[in-house]
Formats: sequence, C-alpha cells, structure tokens
Amino acid sequence: MTSSVVVSTKNGIASVMLNRPDAFNALDLEMGVAMAHDLVALGSDPRVRAIVISGEGRAFCAGGDLKWALSRETGVAAAFHELAGHFHLAITEIRRTPKPVIAAVNGVAAGGGFSLALACDFRVMAKSAVLRQAYTSSGLCLDGGGTFSLPRLVGLARSLEIAAFDQPISGEQAMAWGLATKVVDDGTALDAAMKMAEELAQKSLNAFGAAKLLLTDSFDTSFETQIERERKALAACAGHPEGQEGLRAFSDKRKPRYG
Repeated sequence: MTSSVVVSTKNGIASVMLNRPDAFNALDLEMGVAMAHDLVALGSDPRVRAIVISGEGRAFCAGGDLKWALSRETGVAAAFHELAGHFHLAITEIRRTPKPVIAAVNGVAAGGGFSLALACDFRVMAKSAVLRQAYTSSGLCLDGGGTFSLPRLVGLARSLEIAAFDQPISGEQAMAWGLATKVVDDGTALDAAMKMAEELAQKSLNAFGAAKLLLTDSFDTSFETQIERERKALAACAGHPEGQEGLRAFSDKRKPRYG
C-alpha cells in the first residue's frame, strides 16, 4: 500500500511529500495521522536541521477531502473533528519546532493546504501556483491555524477580505501581500525550497529556533514581558554550543561551523 505521506532525509534536510496526487493531495484521516506522526518524529530527530513540505503531482494540497468526509458513517461534522485533531497536531509541530520549515507550493494550496502553507516559516511558490482559503465558499471556517497565521502575515483588514471574497491569490499577489517568500518558475519550487533549506541548515539552528519562538509569541504579550524573554533567550543562546561557536568564529574572523 502506498503511503499518503512520503518522508526522506538527506544531508540534514527532511522532505515531506503529500502523496495523494489523484486527489490533489486532499487531506483524509490517513494523511492527517501520517503528517502528525512524521512531523513530530522529524522535530525530535537531531539529524534533521530543516524540513521541506510539498505535494506530489499538480497540487500542493487541495484541503480537506470532502468526498471522504461526506462518506463517513459518523457524519461530516465528526469526520472533520477527528481529522482536525491530527492535522492540528502537525500544524502545531510546524509552528513550535526550532527547525526552519519551508513549503514548496508547486500547485494549488487551498483550504487546509492554504493553512498548512501559511503555518510554514517560508513559502516558495511556483509561478502558476495559487493560494485560496476556500473554506468560506463551502460554508466552513478556517482551521489549521489559518486564523492565527493569516492576520500575522497580512493584517486584520486583508485577512477579512480574503475570508469574505475567497479569491485565488497568485504568486505575484502573494509576494506583494507578504504571503510568499519567493516565486520561481513552474517545476522548480521543490528544488528552490531544498536549496533554501540547505542554506538554512548551515546556520545556527538554536538561534533560529529562539528567534522563531520569540517572534511568534510577541503578538500576545506586553513589551516588558517580551523584552525579558529576549534577555533570557540571548543569555541561553550565548551559553549554547552553537552560540559559543558563532562567537569564536566572529572573533577568529572565520565562518562558523554549525551542525
């Protein structure tokens, strides 16, 4: 039986490929369970320094599999409730892991695929790829952390516009709105994302993780609390082996060696 998620690791870079191309990599329960399991495992694997998520075939991820949900004997509400539990564990791991996570958006990213892409730290989009929240056109509300990620990327007013009108967002528009990190030629999104991952893997993972956590949590705290978090994080980074290597390299006028 073919796995709905295929994971491979090489030179510290983990590739997570959604593997239901005939269904445009739509999320069913099997894929949700596999994603959560694989991402938690990669997050705890010390050999992995960066993660790239993409989709097989023409799509990144078309969102929740409505055919699967509608066919469940327990009913569609129970189906989405169960699927979201596993999907949200995967999203939480992406948001909280200190490792950089890059979405290689090779085609449409809609619904849960939209939220999945936004949860990643960076998004490399193919020129013909589109982002679309899709939920509200089907009478649903955003999940997968979409209501957390979207306003932090584009602001409240733009988020409400996206939720209300549900227009496809091209790579060019995504760049203008801050939803994409880079737009590349069709067929090259995965290669470009892997190249970015290789560059990030050479940097201090500990420093990136500290910055990622501080930035993510900065929206929900006071200035005084945040600046105290920074003080503690700075001291912890300075005492970490990667921080010590970085400081020695600066003093020696050489390139630091991490990992």
